[in-house]
Amino acid sequence: MTQETEITNLDQGQVMDLLRKAKELAKEYRALTGKPLGITGEIAEFEAAYHLDLKLMGARQPGYDATEGEKKIQIKGRCIQKDNHKRVDSQRVGSVNTDKDKVFDSVLLVLLDENFDAAAIYEAKRCDVEAVLKKSNKRRDLSVGKFKSIAGNPRPLKEVPVSKQS
Repeated sequence: MTQETEITNLDQGQVMDLLRKAKELAKEYRALTGKPLGITGEIAEFEAAYHLDLKLMGARQPGYDATEGEKKIQIKGRCIQKDNHKRVDSQRVGSVNTDKDKVFDSVLLVLLDENFDAAAIYEAKRCDVEAVLKKSNKRRDLSVGKFKSIAGNPRPLKEVPVSKQS
């Protein structure tokens, strides 16, 4: 049994400032190279925590990234570029590890816009994700469209994006 490590005692203003800078760097990097910088997962976790009032866990917490009350949640993120909106549903969600030792109750998919702000957050129950993966997938990943279909309606977001927080 591993010990749960919650991220606490963070200076929220400092974290928000770093996230704003990271988002700008990621946008610049993509514009320059045409490739993603590789920070989508981290940004998705903080976006989900902000919008849904989740408690983030420390790095390498087996099975889940955050909690909401007693619920343990894996968080996946996808950045959707303006020119890619039509093909968003065919893009892949990161691998969901459903091994028995990975304790979690649900999976959040955070769709980020071209500014790396949350555009939508979908939540699917573990049992629903496992059922789909068991039927059709050895790689443990889903398309965004399939994830959205099992999740249903997106969760409500706060009106002010993380990038506008101080």
